[in-house]
Amino acid sequence: MTSVRRLLAKYSISPTKRLGQHFLIDRGIMMAVIRAAEVNSRDTVVEVGPGLGEMTMLLASRAKRVIAIEVDESMVALLKDRLAEYDNIVLHRGDALKFDFLGESRKWGKKLKVVSNLPYNISTQILFHLVEMREAFSAMTLMFQREVAERIVAVPGGRQYGVLSVLAQLYCDALIRCIVSPSSFYPRPKVESALVGFTFLQEPRVKIEDEAMFRRVVKASFGHRRKTLKNALKNGCFFKGEPGEIEVHLRAAGIDPTRRGETLTLEEFASLTLVMSKGMASRDTSMEGNSGNRPKSTKAKGQGSTQGPPR
Repeated sequence: MTSVRRLLAKYSISPTKRLGQHFLIDRGIMMAVIRAAEVNSRDTVVEVGPGLGEMTMLLASRAKRVIAIEVDESMVALLKDRLAEYDNIVLHRGDALKFDFLGESRKWGKKLKVVSNLPYNISTQILFHLVEMREAFSAMTLMFQREVAERIVAVPGGRQYGVLSVLAQLYCDALIRCIVSPSSFYPRPKVESALVGFTFLQEPRVKIEDEAMFRRVVKASFGHRRKTLKNALKNGCFFKGEPGEIEVHLRAAGIDPTRRGETLTLEEFASLTLVMSKGMASRDTSMEGNSGNRPKSTKAKGQGSTQGPPR
């Protein structure tokens, strides 16, 4: 612990809550992470938030190359010095949420493995971004706060089941590999952490014709957890037509309108998305047809609606 503090002091670094910095300092846990990720000499590994570079060096000793992404400029200076002797580490100064993982995968001609102790404050945003870029990856092994990890693997009907559960499980098999004590980090967090392994599926777990619409339906369904689905979707501004329109579509999907979002399976969300997509498309087509049948205005060009007869 003294050596960690001394190292940070040397570079005038103070871990910040703003960046969610809790550096993994337990070498035993680092080795467990690497074993869980099954890193080998053929792998190109991405590490988001390399921290003090301890796990980065362990990864570099096993992988073909490591791409380390760090947003904190003061940490980059430390990492450049500590990682200088490794010719298979590529250090990027930048925001992982803006990083082109697909381009990086194409650059090296293979899919990437992600192995990271994610910054607490943006771990869910990073996960969503990684899932969106899933074509770039073969697998991911990521450290989260335990509560976040449990939400990722939650099943329908539970309090923890939500948007994160649905969108992660749509594209991945996810498994909590181990629980990690706060004492494994500096500064010590107030909560436990958990290591989650992700394996990407060849195809989404259920067939989705419109992925953007699926995400919209899921987010609206969980937007007001205490509300029934018909009210949650109404608040999600899906339909502005007849008052009972949402209920009609829920029943068409075989879903009781009085259920809540946390009870729906992936299959039910997919069915609901399909029905609602068709319903919205049909309504839009009908509205366009009606607008085409409106009588044309007989106003003379240049005359406003408040003009009187010409003098």
